[in-house]
Amino acid sequence: MKLVIVTAVEEFQKDVLKLFKKANIESFSSHDIDGYKNAPSVLRTSSWFPSEAVGNESQLFFSFTNESHIENLFNLIELFNKNLETNNPIKAVVLPIEKHI
Repeated sequence: MKLVIVTAVEEFQKDVLKLFKKANIESFSSHDIDGYKNAPSVLRTSSWFPSEAVGNESQLFFSFTNESHIENLFNLIELFNKNLETNNPIKAVVLPIEKHI
């Protein structure tokens, strides 16, 4: 068993849910988060308060699941990201679980 964590901008929430379903990951959790990038943007440098960082509404998904499901999910995410027209790819990491109940 491993822990997979996926982050995506809010616009991709339905896409991530479809990817989880295609990868046969049926049990997972999600949480609303704000995503930040440290790179200066035109919007940030032209704002009234340029020192304030503005976050993007994003989603964090996580699941404790089998490695085979995770491999399927990663393949699906890679395919999804290849066809993106934005600079906000879906990101994922895997963490090993040493012990669980």
